[in-house]
Parts: sequence; structure tokens; C-alpha cells
Amino acid sequence: MKNSQNLKNLESSVQKSTGITKKQALAVYNANLVDSSLNCRGMIIVFKGIIKAVFLGDVKNASEAEKIVSSVLGEETPAVFIDAKNLTIMPSFVDMHAHFRYPGQTQKEDLDSGLEAACAGGFGAVVAMPNTKPVVSSGIMAKKIMEEARSRQKASLIQAVSITKDFDGKTTDHLDSLSSSEFPVISEDGHDVPEADIMLAAMKKAAENRNIVCCHCEDTSLAVAARPYRTRALDFMKKYDVPAGKINADVSQVPDSVNFEIDGNLKAANKLLSLAEDSATERNIEIAKVAGCHIHICHCSTAQSINAVRRAKNAVHGGAFNNGFNCTVEVTPHHLGLSGTEAPYIRALVNPPLRSEEDRLALIAAIKDGTVDVIATDHAPHTQEDKAAGAPGFSGLETAFAVCNTVLVKKEGLPLEKLSRLMSENPARLLKLNQGKLVPGMEADFVLVDPNENWTVQTKNFKSRGKSSPFDEKVLTGRIHATFYKGNLVYKAEK
Repeated sequence: MKNSQNLKNLESSVQKSTGITKKQALAVYNANLVDSSLNCRGMIIVFKGIIKAVFLGDVKNASEAEKIVSSVLGEETPAVFIDAKNLTIMPSFVDMHAHFRYPGQTQKEDLDSGLEAACAGGFGAVVAMPNTKPVVSSGIMAKKIMEEARSRQKASLIQAVSITKDFDGKTTDHLDSLSSSEFPVISEDGHDVPEADIMLAAMKKAAENRNIVCCHCEDTSLAVAARPYRTRALDFMKKYDVPAGKINADVSQVPDSVNFEIDGNLKAANKLLSLAEDSATERNIEIAKVAGCHIHICHCSTAQSINAVRRAKNAVHGGAFNNGFNCTVEVTPHHLGLSGTEAPYIRALVNPPLRSEEDRLALIAAIKDGTVDVIATDHAPHTQEDKAAGAPGFSGLETAFAVCNTVLVKKEGLPLEKLSRLMSENPARLLKLNQGKLVPGMEADFVLVDPNENWTVQTKNFKSRGKSSPFDEKVLTGRIHATFYKGNLVYKAEK
């Protein structure tokens, strides 16, 4: 081939700063290929940011790869060759739910650190929630943020728009002309829309525009009722120097009576928050049925709520609704990997809280039976000071694949192909993105992973500004080695 390069490792194969040129092809060989319907040896050929061809077969050296590329693109096309060294190529992941804190809270996260964290986690596209300062409540503002992200050429960012203007719980005029092609997602994430009639009005507009209504299902009054219990627990934690959000903290000197008060108050709060989620999930699904919209249940965490989703899906599939109603659901890696009814995990503050083991197993069962559509991170970075003060949520982009691979594939026997469907194909399909599969014509967003490699989480090394995670210092299985965006290397793991 003309000006072909036989490059020996990722570091010299593609320069992060420039990537491959528009005239060069990229061939990644000596790899395992895995997507929702593929699990075999092979190589992929990329040209002009698109997957040009997928070759199924064991291509072990550059000379074999060069012959295949020549047959596909012709001998005059220069190419870069990467030996994957038996790593697995998967489509990049698509996160339907993350918080980048941009604009207005850049001490927690900004556009650059959020995109860097996404790349490090193997994500090629991320939906950013609108609970920023100011709230993203217009297409103009959302478009500006997406254009800023596009200029970084790291990962695609889809900016969600708030359901009510500035989260006022009342105004929905800004939704009138919000086309789904530009703005596929609206959400009030961080809390729910309190009034049912306002939610109905918003959902009717979403049905007309074909926006996905991503619902943070939490009854507002019950959330308010739970707050004093969590506050009392935090007061004890501050007084006795029990750090919030640090699972591996030494609390051996804390009196038993204090531990009882902390955990007792958190249990009381979480009981109310379970009821808050379950009642709001039922309410929002019923409103969506009347509105005829696509409702997407965010961070579903209880057995009762996932059962409500299952019933709604069965009604749709059974033909009970032909008015446009659809129901999809996401679960998070932390709700799949951890239960939080006892210390220390009950103290890992997040909304919704870590639930019981029964709830956790119900979510896993819902993945296995196909009820769950998407795994989303709910990446929620905070400063150490805010986390110590009890801010709910933690950074999840950089551990998502490893947590899910460890819990679902290694422990529960889920095929890696199904994990790819949940983390790549399904969210890409819902968002109408041309990615999520290793198929010719799809955008060349893919990752190189070792699904069998053990590594220890060190949150201090996160690309995200948020360094809090309940998986800190845990050994997980499945490591991201490299992330490619439109065929360009945007992340390479350190050795």
C-alpha cells in the first residue's frame, strides 16, 4: 500500500494531538470483536471517521492486515496499522445520564474534565443533565454547550433541556419548538416535577416533538420528609469525624451508640426515599400513558419500581397502547454492584440511595429478562468539601464498564455481548446515534478493553474533578486500554 505504516504499539500508532489524517485509513488487527451480536476474532478498518469494513477472522500480523485493507480500499490509500495484541474491540459506550456541572459549577467538573473522564471510561457519547447554574432551559443554551463540546473532539455531548423553565415546576413554554433531532432529551433530573398537571402538559409537548422525557422519579413531599433524618445523620458524622462518602475510612473509635444514630437515621431516610421513588414511578408512567410520550425512567433502584416498568413494557408490547406511549428504563453500575442497608455503604450518600440486596438482585434479574434497556452512570462529581458535607452522588464514568463487567459478566454470567447492548447499542438507538455496533457505516467510536484484567480503583487518578467513589481501592475486572473517537485515539491507559 502507498505510504503504509506498520506501527508496533498504541503510543506510536496514533498521536493524540493530531490523530490520523483525512486521507489515511486505520486498521486495528489481532483483536477480539465484541458487540451486541458479535463475539469473534477479527479486525476493523476505519476511513474518514467511519467504520469502512469489519473482517471476521484471525488477522495476526500487519502484512495480513495490509492485504485486507488493500482489497477494501485499494493500494493507493495510505493506512495506519495497530496491533491490538489480543485486546477486545467494543463499540464505545453511550451514557444517557451524566452531570458535567457545566456551566456554573466548574469547581466540581467542567467540560474538559468531564469529556476526559468520559474518554477514560470508554464513552463516545454522553447526555449531560440540565441541573447547572443557570439551569439549561433553552435550545439556544443547550446548542451552545454542545458546540463547545464538539470543538474538543473528545466525545459527543448531548445536552438535555429542563422539563420546566429554570426548574420552576410550572413553565413549559420553552418546550414548544424543541425538536427531537437537535434535543432528544428533556429532564428535571435532580428532582421530580411536583405537580401532575404540569408533568402532563410537558409530556404532551414532548409527545408532539418526540422528545424522550427522562424522569427522576421521586415524590417531592416524601423527599422533603426524608431530609431531616439525613441531616441528623450528617450532624453526627461531622461531630465524630465520620467522613461522608469515604467507604474505607477508619471509624473504629466511633462509639457504637453514635454508629447506631447515624445508620438509624439513614435507614429512616432511605425508607421514605424508597416510597418516594416507587410512588413517583407509578405516577409518571400513568401520566405518560395519557400523554402518549416516551418516558425513560432514570436510575431505577427498587424492586417495586422495576416491576412497574415491567408492567408498562408488557402493556406496550401487548398492544394496549397505540398513542405513542413507550417506556424505557436505566439502572446504574452502583445500584447493580452495591447494596446499602448497612455500614459502610449506607453512608455512601447518593440519590436514589443504595438499596437493599433484594432490590439489587431484582435489578439484575430485570437485566437478564430484558426489562432494563440501558446502563447509565449518573456520574455526579463533587468537590471533597461538598461530599464531606453530604452532597449526594459520586463519579462513575471511569469505573462503569469495570463494575458492570465484574458484577454482571464475571459473577452473574451475563454474556459480554449483552453488556455491549446495554451500554452501547440500546442507548445509541434511543438517542438515534449512528454508533453502538461494529458495523460498516457506523461512526468509528470504539474502545480497546481487556475484559479479564484486574485493576485497583484509585480515585485520586480520575480524570474527573470529582474524586469520590464507593469503589475506591476496590479490585475490579475489565480495563479500558484505549478509546477512539471518529477513528482518532483520545485516551490511552497508563502502563
